[in-house]
Amino acid sequence: MFKGFYNLTSGMLTHGRHLDVISNNMANVSTTGFKADTFTATTFEDVLWQRVGNKEKTYIDIGRQSYITVPSQNYTDYTVASYDETGEALDFAIEGNENCYFAFNGRDGVVYSRAGAFSLDNEGFLTLPAIGRVLDAEGNEIYVRTDKIHGDSYGGIYTDDGAFLGRLGVYQFPEDQQPIKNDQALFVPDGAQPQPVDDVRVINGLLERSNVDMMQQMVKMISEQRAYQSAAQVSKMYDELMTKATGELGRM
Repeated sequence: MFKGFYNLTSGMLTHGRHLDVISNNMANVSTTGFKADTFTATTFEDVLWQRVGNKEKTYIDIGRQSYITVPSQNYTDYTVASYDETGEALDFAIEGNENCYFAFNGRDGVVYSRAGAFSLDNEGFLTLPAIGRVLDAEGNEIYVRTDKIHGDSYGGIYTDDGAFLGRLGVYQFPEDQQPIKNDQALFVPDGAQPQPVDDVRVINGLLERSNVDMMQQMVKMISEQRAYQSAAQVSKMYDELMTKATGELGRM
């Protein structure tokens, strides 16, 4: 009887974790360059039932049973989303190639993102607000001093009178070494060695949207909420049943 609580409580915890991931996706549906996560769960390590053998203490397996599920891993969808045309001079987007990212000098080192809604900081450096300054292909911060600029098709930045100010660094990760998303929805190398590339198009005046499918996330949320509620209701029934059982046994 008590074994059912393992399944029910683990189910509630797992569904709750899934709802957290879905909620985070939905909250970032308008975040430039955001990549959606998918939650997965797995069964906990099987409980092995054994029969004690002879004096040599050899054992014979007589079955396996798994009681609970636990969170396994969040998988990031790196698919390139559609683009919004903003016409803003400091907005940039990488065309296609989901393995390519802009680089930023963050608080804890270099981080990467597809977000290209840049601005100027107080010292005139190109920056991604709340994240850090934008880096070029050599890893240097880009000083532009003015927002009266335009970009070419490969990340070059020029003043309105044609003076060259710098070139946005576009870094590509190896196909078999995808970056890891941190709690700020930015990507960190995690041992990978991203390399600057100069043959990827960078479009000025566009921003890449979030790749979150709002309708799909709403369907998932409804499904998880119903599963969570069902597990909670059955758990309540188990509690009432055990209360009655222990009361009857006590009188005996």
